[in-house]
Amino acid sequence: MTPTLRIAVLGAGTVGAEVMRLLAEQREDLEHRIGAPYRVTGVAVRDLTRERGAHIPRELLTDDAKSLVADADIVVEVMGGIEPAGTLLLKAIASGASVVTANKALLAQQGAKLYEAADKNGVDIYYEAAVAGAIPLVRPIRESLAGDSVKRVLGIVNGTTNYILDAMSSTGQSFSQALAKAQELGYAEADPTADVDGLDAAAKAAILGSLAFHTRVSMADVTAEGIREISSADIRAAERMGRVVKLLSIAERLENGVSARVYPVMLRKNHPLASVGGAYNAVFVEAEAAGSLMFYGQGAGGAPTASAVLGDLVTAARNRVVSGHGPRESRYADLAIVPLSELHSRFYVSLQVHDRPGVLAAVASVLSENGISVATVHQEPLPGADGDEYAALEAVTHLASESAMQEALAQLANSESVARVLSVLRVEGE
Repeated sequence: MTPTLRIAVLGAGTVGAEVMRLLAEQREDLEHRIGAPYRVTGVAVRDLTRERGAHIPRELLTDDAKSLVADADIVVEVMGGIEPAGTLLLKAIASGASVVTANKALLAQQGAKLYEAADKNGVDIYYEAAVAGAIPLVRPIRESLAGDSVKRVLGIVNGTTNYILDAMSSTGQSFSQALAKAQELGYAEADPTADVDGLDAAAKAAILGSLAFHTRVSMADVTAEGIREISSADIRAAERMGRVVKLLSIAERLENGVSARVYPVMLRKNHPLASVGGAYNAVFVEAEAAGSLMFYGQGAGGAPTASAVLGDLVTAARNRVVSGHGPRESRYADLAIVPLSELHSRFYVSLQVHDRPGVLAAVASVLSENGISVATVHQEPLPGADGDEYAALEAVTHLASESAMQEALAQLANSESVARVLSVLRVEGE
């Protein structure tokens, strides 16, 4: 008889409850796929008095997470946060348990420590749900493309920001109005900082960069810019240019190393990612032999995320049954992390300028002195509260270095011709 596998669950929130529901409702099928029976030995929570729903029997609840993970074959972590999740997973691994986690923040900050511990103790660590919810992405990059060379990964990996930007574009709402609606619908938290400031997407960019380029990329290596400063004027300008504004996570292989960054871009409408609406996620992978690949689906929510967690759990459990192991961390390349200042982009720059002769020439001169050439210019009147006459001067540049653009912006901000720098966005695609 195959021994019964002991499964410990850390966390009983939205995802944890869905994991428990699926483990109960699909037990027969899951045990056939695993090749062994299983038993949930406990669900660790902070508050034992809180009602957890019908799918989490009260007798399974415990606040002694350390003892729970020390006596498990597989630990499913869906509690989130850095601590105590990190310490508990290291204890589980040291006790010989394989780990399934949906914790992108933990992996982005302490992934190296967890991977090394898993290798040392001969156990698995799976994290499909950490990047894009239900979308199968980690396994295709780590396994299906193992014989290929990935060049770049572009992702809409945060549903909250995608919903906000999509609402701004389709309804004309301001950022604050779209955020309020997202919170009302449950897409955004009461404190939306991690989402709208790009931190959630940055953690995922770190994971994707590590996977795609066989190099450890941590959260500290990712430059993150959010969408708080995106205005209705930016949305209208993008529409006029045949583009949409999207928050992209980008992991890219360059000649001198690896770059991982998150920022809003003006994306051409015929790009596959441009049509991703609402709270959906999508990831676009460019590989040398496979070409362009698109992964699309629900990137968050209890049931979609639980689906990915269960997929990992079945794989980890099956490995336990046959005494096998899943893929180990691949970091042989050990490439340098290229800072944002060394990259090149096309830029959309919007300036509030004094509406008088010579202003365009003055702006063009500053850009030219910094080695930046202008591709297109658009200007329209802009009302001024002080009675002065202003114009909104919008320019799209040819490829320019990030450092040169930052220097040019600093000079423009101090120029007598420029009242204010309104907006700066990268322009992605031709």
